[in-house]
Amino acid sequence: MGSLNNRARIFTAHHQTPPCTRTHQIGALLLVAATFLLTRLFDQSFSTCTPYSSSNYDLSSQSKSLVHVTSDGSLMWPQRGYGIHLAIKIYVYEEHEIDGLKELLRGREGKISADACVKGQWGTQVKIHKLLLNSRFRTRKKEDADLFFVPAYVKCVRMMGGLNDKEINQTYVKVLNQMPYFRRSGGRDHIFVFPSGAGAHLFRSWAVYINRSIILTPEGDRTDKKDTTAFNTWKDIIIPGNVEDGMTRRGSTVVQPLPLSERKYLANYLGRAQGKIGRLKLIELSKQYPDKLESPELKFSGPDKLGRLEYFQHLRNAKFCLAPRGESSWTLRFYESFFVECVPVILSDQAELPFQNVIDYSQVSIKWPSTRIGLELLEYLQSIPDEDVERMIANGRQVRCLWVYAPESEQCSAMQGIMWELQRKVRQFHQSTETFWLHNQTTVNRNLVEFSSWKPPIHFP
Repeated sequence: MGSLNNRARIFTAHHQTPPCTRTHQIGALLLVAATFLLTRLFDQSFSTCTPYSSSNYDLSSQSKSLVHVTSDGSLMWPQRGYGIHLAIKIYVYEEHEIDGLKELLRGREGKISADACVKGQWGTQVKIHKLLLNSRFRTRKKEDADLFFVPAYVKCVRMMGGLNDKEINQTYVKVLNQMPYFRRSGGRDHIFVFPSGAGAHLFRSWAVYINRSIILTPEGDRTDKKDTTAFNTWKDIIIPGNVEDGMTRRGSTVVQPLPLSERKYLANYLGRAQGKIGRLKLIELSKQYPDKLESPELKFSGPDKLGRLEYFQHLRNAKFCLAPRGESSWTLRFYESFFVECVPVILSDQAELPFQNVIDYSQVSIKWPSTRIGLELLEYLQSIPDEDVERMIANGRQVRCLWVYAPESEQCSAMQGIMWELQRKVRQFHQSTETFWLHNQTTVNRNLVEFSSWKPPIHFP
């Protein structure tokens, strides 16, 4: 260390600056002004080169932070939270590649077809799989993959008697034990689809095996009997439900929206009560105010069963479509309402919605406390001017393409949104509690066996 005298000399020398003259002050002011003008010039130059500049695209502060569909149907993603380009590689496991995977897709006897499972509100499990198989982002080399997709139609398989709950659990565990790449990352780079309100709870041991994996689900709060939710905001992705293809196709849909002036009801709720308080309240309210609220006791079998065509014809006949909670917080009715141009009213306090970082749902829907279902709700909806209803319908028309599971040739689709969300989940570095690495970037297991030499089955703790 130097002496105190040396420190004093250093300190003094550091503060010996030349005198500041009038000329220096004027020069400094000119330098500041020149810097400001050059900065403005560069900002204007770069803004004309941004991929979001378009005669159809409003570059206001709000539109730059929200997804926007141009007049020609192109989807403009905001820079905030996404970036500019999709660059992702996904490996899709083949059903014959791993023992047990076919059972998760076809049932124990292999008789359940994908076509049978693509119908209904859980069809996303099939659609996402098929779209990824034909995606330009698919890679056939595991070593090149950013993410790995594990196909399974277990909701459909279970509903059709192909596997029971115990068999689903055992088969998932058997499949995962054959995946070295799953073990390498602890499942962090593996994607699973659970398309129903039960979420990942269809796989009873999810908390042991896939609690770090990426789960695609429409359900954000589903809990089991131990009050444990399978959804994690930081790693999982909310996806839209599966709306009837005839209602989402381009051009003429099977049921067309009605002008507001021709709609018979202020609001409607089309669904079963299922013993749920909110739904029971709506059904009772419709009996008190039948001219304002349509809520028939739907039959799901027999000659009085409401077909899909009749369902949408009823749905379009109101300004507001009420979406209360059922067995779980999400409801397909929320997404269906956009295609008959009926403003959805969410009556499910825990509901989570897809793509929330780029869609302002207050512009396209209403969320009302489920504890205040009653005449107060109808009076509030009645007070909303038609021009505000039309505005919300027009806004919804702009974003509803994000509910459609369409091929990548469509610039706006549910898959486009999901791919952007998946890209945000990609990790450059893979690790798990059973993964270790050496000085030369070699990945090894606890026994110091190199990753390339790992042999299935790879037993889990």
